Amino acid sequence: MTTLAPSLPLLRIGPHTVQPPVVLAPMAGITNAPFRTLCREFSGGKGLFVSEMITTRALVERNEKTMQLIHFDASETPRSIQLYGVDPVTVGKAVRMIVDENLADHIDLNFGCPVPKVTRKGGGSALPYKRPLLRAILNQAVSNAGELPVTIKMRKGIDDDHMTYLDAGRIAVEEGVTAVALHGRTAAQHYGGTADWDAIARLKEHVPEIPVLGNGDIWCADDARRMMRETGCDGVVVGRGCLGRPWLFGDLVSEFEGSEARQAPGLRQVADVMLRHATLLGEWIGDETRGVIDFRKHVAWYLKGFAVGSEMRKKLAVTSSLEELGGQLQELDLDQPWPDGADGPRGRTSGNNRVVLPDGWLKDPYDCAGVSPDAELDTSGG
Repeated sequence: MTTLAPSLPLLRIGPHTVQPPVVLAPMAGITNAPFRTLCREFSGGKGLFVSEMITTRALVERNEKTMQLIHFDASETPRSIQLYGVDPVTVGKAVRMIVDENLADHIDLNFGCPVPKVTRKGGGSALPYKRPLLRAILNQAVSNAGELPVTIKMRKGIDDDHMTYLDAGRIAVEEGVTAVALHGRTAAQHYGGTADWDAIARLKEHVPEIPVLGNGDIWCADDARRMMRETGCDGVVVGRGCLGRPWLFGDLVSEFEGSEARQAPGLRQVADVMLRHATLLGEWIGDETRGVIDFRKHVAWYLKGFAVGSEMRKKLAVTSSLEELGGQLQELDLDQPWPDGADGPRGRTSGNNRVVLPDGWLKDPYDCAGVSPDAELDTSGG
């Protein structure tokens, strides 16, 4: 197995050293405090773990749900928060609020989300097409961030005919962004097909002044090392690969520290993690039933590859208490070992979607007259 050379440079995000160079991707409805806790526990606290998406309007207006989502456990350091916004003024106010109230230690800006409710407003992966708007948002974010590092996460572009990542990377450098992360897919691809790692390599060549992080199709620790070797990127961002697999971060630490040790939990161990995950969600929400209900979406990811009948999967997906969840887990054949082929794509895999955009969005990449502050979403998360 290939191991990292001792001379590999450290990943620096402003004043923060991220070693190993591994970042948990922000995922709406997923990377809340309980899930981040699990991932950090398996990594021994190593790496960078980013919150789910926080909309700048909701933050400035102190939306109740949003204020809960920005809560960090005392053990989280550095505290990393991802913001979404389309209005430079609102983004600037949100960043200033984070600084003034000491709400985080690192700010990431979302320019990669491909879902219609975001792109139809001109946000997420649609926004970098409007170069002046992207520059204005980055300018406001960086100028209000003080000593806090600002990074961005983006996609290659809207579709194959409207690529934006090279221009966006150069604008980011010029506006003082600390690092850029690139998901090697377009918005039209959503999560389908294969991530274009060559694009990550091209971006690294295009913006050598700052760290470039690669994202897309990292399903196991070996994938992360291979991406860095093939693209020259400075670190990796892991999203869907850790769905139902929070122990992947332990494997990543092993890989980057030169160890061949890998997690291969049997179903009994997986069931224990599932119950702990649901427990943490209930404690965080403040309601056991709501916590278990929120956990339901994770069940299929955790059980992928194990021999669990369809009826039992259905029962587990409608549990509403920890006692019920724990009891049903005990009914499984818990002596099953880690199944071969259990790694691989999880979560959404659809591709070749029509990107929903504001009317006339693609007519002129420099005309931002149609972008309104009203496009700011007023809620955060998933």
